[in-house]
Amino acid sequence: MSAGTGLVLVLAAFVALLTTVIRLSFRERRVNKTIALDDVAAQQASDARLLVTIFGSIIGGMVLTLITAWLVFF
Repeated sequence: MSAGTGLVLVLAAFVALLTTVIRLSFRERRVNKTIALDDVAAQQASDARLLVTIFGSIIGGMVLTLITAWLVFF
């Protein structure tokens, strides 16, 4: 596989990752508006889902960085 093809694949994966994070963030924001103010457990669960999504995408971005570096240098 050429470096150009690899970079296009990595860019497509990055866009897919970013789209997923944005979509899930807006979904959680919409769900969070329906939670009662006194339901602390549901609010914490919503926050936890959002944090897992965001930090998971950070790890995914780091993996994409390593793949890109490997495609460019080898």
